[in-house]
Amino acid sequence: MRSEARALELRRLIEDANYRYYVRDDPAIPDVEYDRLLRELQDLEAVHPELLTSDSPTQRVGAGPLKDFAQVAHDVPMLSLNNAFSEGEVAAFDRRVREGLEREGPIEYAVEPKFDGLAITLRYEQGLFVRGATRGDGTSGEDVSANLRTIRAIPMRLAGENLPELLEVRGEVLMLRRDFDKLNQDARDKGEKTFVNPRNAAAGSLRQLDSRITAQRRLHFFSYGIGRVEGADLPATHAAAMDWLAELRLPVAQQRRVVVGVAGLMAYFNELGEQRPNLPFDIDGAVYKVNRSADQERLGFVSRAPRFAIAHKYPAQEELTVVEAIDVQVGRTGVLTPVARLKPVFVGGVTVTNATLHNEDEVRRKDVRVGDSVIVRRAGDVIPEVVGVVLERRPMKDLVTPLHEPFVMPTVCPECDAPVLRLEGESAVRCSNGLACPAQRKQAIIHFASRRAMDIEGLGDKLVEQLVDRGLVQTPADLYSLDLEPVAGLERMAQKSAENLLAGVKASRHKPLARFVFALGIRQVGEQTARDLARHFGKLDALMAAAAEALLLVPDVGPVVAASIAAFFRESHNLAVIEALRQAQAWVDGEALPVSPGRFAGKIFVLTGTLPNLTRDQARARIEAEGGKVAGSVSGKTDYVVAGVEPGSKLVKAEQLSIEILDEAAFLHLFEQGE
Repeated sequence: MRSEARALELRRLIEDANYRYYVRDDPAIPDVEYDRLLRELQDLEAVHPELLTSDSPTQRVGAGPLKDFAQVAHDVPMLSLNNAFSEGEVAAFDRRVREGLEREGPIEYAVEPKFDGLAITLRYEQGLFVRGATRGDGTSGEDVSANLRTIRAIPMRLAGENLPELLEVRGEVLMLRRDFDKLNQDARDKGEKTFVNPRNAAAGSLRQLDSRITAQRRLHFFSYGIGRVEGADLPATHAAAMDWLAELRLPVAQQRRVVVGVAGLMAYFNELGEQRPNLPFDIDGAVYKVNRSADQERLGFVSRAPRFAIAHKYPAQEELTVVEAIDVQVGRTGVLTPVARLKPVFVGGVTVTNATLHNEDEVRRKDVRVGDSVIVRRAGDVIPEVVGVVLERRPMKDLVTPLHEPFVMPTVCPECDAPVLRLEGESAVRCSNGLACPAQRKQAIIHFASRRAMDIEGLGDKLVEQLVDRGLVQTPADLYSLDLEPVAGLERMAQKSAENLLAGVKASRHKPLARFVFALGIRQVGEQTARDLARHFGKLDALMAAAAEALLLVPDVGPVVAASIAAFFRESHNLAVIEALRQAQAWVDGEALPVSPGRFAGKIFVLTGTLPNLTRDQARARIEAEGGKVAGSVSGKTDYVVAGVEPGSKLVKAEQLSIEILDEAAFLHLFEQGE
């Protein structure tokens, strides 16, 4: 009895955790605790196999592969919805509803998102999940019960008392965007084929004959209707039915509501459209249903669709078009991005003529060529991208030879002809001329002048844009030769403002070597690495002459960082700018500083939240003065987390990893010990 009671308690705790995590998006326990509970239940069921039940959370891991899916006849057909694409069509739907119900006044509608996934039906008997199937042709579908059991958002046992004898729930299986991104990233890391979109990923995962594969892919589920119910009264409205399903712990959309008339429908459609890019899942429209169940029954069905419901679709986010050319753009950080020039196509509410191809690896993986017919996607305000190539339409010289050659990334920068480089472990190809490349010019100067670098007071982003656009500044070195009159003539500038700027430039001279190295904007070199380099080499000439092997002797400088530094100082463009900055006396060399271990040498701190009295810089300075290091994220290597007001997720992770947490008083006490 003790084992049976514990098994029941473990199942309750695990299913409650699943509900909190997957349905309410409000985790109750950390992952490590969830895993511990699940392992305990697995061990208990292994010792006492008589305790194993079909609704146990341990049965969500998947079973061996099937030869094929069995067919399931739907007791109540799973019908499709008719579509509307304009306000006029929505108004026509509302008019038909009012005519069918013989009403003059406005109709009450239940409205909800139209999920972009795979329709399924779930069958519960006495509250226990017994079977699930796909829509199929509407009258019968495939039995995918084994795969549905792996979806933790789907309860194996309904919550509450006085459960119906039979309940068939209609809903949608889909993949959340975050899980889709992770699935594709894992596939890219393994050199495997990626999925085109979350819907295809969900459909492919749900129709796996081996449910163990489905279990490895995080699928989600939302209920949107009831197909059949016995042993309980059907709620009087669709909205009440959704509330009832939520009480049973079945996931339902939070974005559902009740509106009145065409004006209410359109207001909801527009509001949902604004939310669409930020939703955790893909939708392709809104669904409108007459709210009262009695009215739905009276309206009935036409052909294979209900008269009481309609789907109002958003403009297509994927379309087919042709690649007319492939150009290469240089971004403000020097990354070279191949861009497809497209035959204009209307997608996602706008006419698209360009689409990103991301990087060289992506172009090769998708094998995009000039002349190809491609699928283009645009979601919200996201830059359009080429999803894939329709190979059947590729122009060919003959039966085996494509008309166009594969795309090849240029070996020199299209903007400045400097060599491009690709560091080991990176997918991006970059221009090596960071300080003088026209495409990177503004960003390089903004970084050079920033507070943590040369700290040129009064030189903001807008002023940098004017200086570059007027041809007054081309590299950071040009800042030190600016004249008063042309600066005073800039927009929103005057004599006094120009004088203040030139004074700020002058005051930035003679900065410590570490600040100057950071200001150069060398890829992979942050503030801490710049300090380590300055401390190790002491003089800029020594750093510039260092080979990669010598750079590896600097603390925390690995092969990738060393290669980036060495490549930067090999470029003649960069050397010319540095020489000009030398003439301007921008920095002061210092003797190599002996590395003092300090009391906290090797200790890693993470700062989070706002401290009552210390600034982040002051706290960092105290840590580094004693040999400690400040990291940006919490990991198993973190020794201390210093938490102030509104600490955020870093504090939660520190608690999960049992890392020592200090408030400001404890932090100061730690450093005062032994002083």
